[in-house]
Amino acid sequence: MTPQDFIQSRLKKLNQTTGIPAQNNPEDQIVKLTLSKRFRKYSANDTLINHVKKVVHYCVERNQPINFTFLHGAYKLWRLEEAPCADWAELFALMYYTNYVKNICAIYEPGVWFDFFVDDWIIEDIDKISPDEIKSYLDSYRALIDFLKPYQPNNLKMTITPVSSQFASRQEFEQKLSDNEQNLELPELDEVASRMVELNAKVDDSVKADPKWREKIYRKHNAYMIIKGETGYHKERPDKILIFSQPLPSGTTISLGTTKSSIAKFWVGVGALKVDRDSYKEVILSPKQLKDAIFDWQGVHIEGLDGTNFQKIRIVS
Repeated sequence: MTPQDFIQSRLKKLNQTTGIPAQNNPEDQIVKLTLSKRFRKYSANDTLINHVKKVVHYCVERNQPINFTFLHGAYKLWRLEEAPCADWAELFALMYYTNYVKNICAIYEPGVWFDFFVDDWIIEDIDKISPDEIKSYLDSYRALIDFLKPYQPNNLKMTITPVSSQFASRQEFEQKLSDNEQNLELPELDEVASRMVELNAKVDDSVKADPKWREKIYRKHNAYMIIKGETGYHKERPDKILIFSQPLPSGTTISLGTTKSSIAKFWVGVGALKVDRDSYKEVILSPKQLKDAIFDWQGVHIEGLDGTNFQKIRIVS
């Protein structure tokens, strides 16, 4: 089986369900599928489990789609040669999340709304990614969602919602960000937080001349998280289940990873295929994993997948 054959076979299976019979009251089934250990990479605490039950009840009672909201940044890590556009990592993650919810779609007619709530304006401020690069990422990301639509259940809707859409203007956003930033002290960063800032921020020597540049970026990030929460779009909503790749401090998100074999965030990693006996498995490599990986490139051509990032793929041995 060639890499192209493998990817095409995986695409064709996206709309195939396990034949779970529908029930008159599907709430328990939907909750079970939502918390399935087959997809979930980390444990779910009681608060999360209870919230999932409440959201499912809320949605089913109103005959509306089950809403999953995934939180992430609207950019491709500038250190990767694939930047600024989406690559196999985004595609494989979208396929994985489709597989996660497709059985819910099979038993619940209103289906699923899988919404990606993406940080955009703030990426210019803290990561120094240009507006054109952010636009290129979002355009290529939306193109992947459009590409996948014919392979997905008809009652699955995937959308991208920029955080900027929750503000009346850029001026309002910047003012709220500045006000909150002034009320925060400079944080003390541990080694993990410092490395995260260094990995993501595309800063020049003039910025690095300030010994507190990492702390100042992180303070702006913290100020942003406050105003993002104040939009009311995602936090503590009775109709939304929050999703992320890894555990968040709140403990109130379902940690799904990004493929069956990966937890690396797709926007700061690259998609690849790992040899698995006589076949392959989709993986998403973090920058560190990519640095240590042994791989070859193989050409791929799949109708409808445009852009240079989809003309070849890494094959990891």
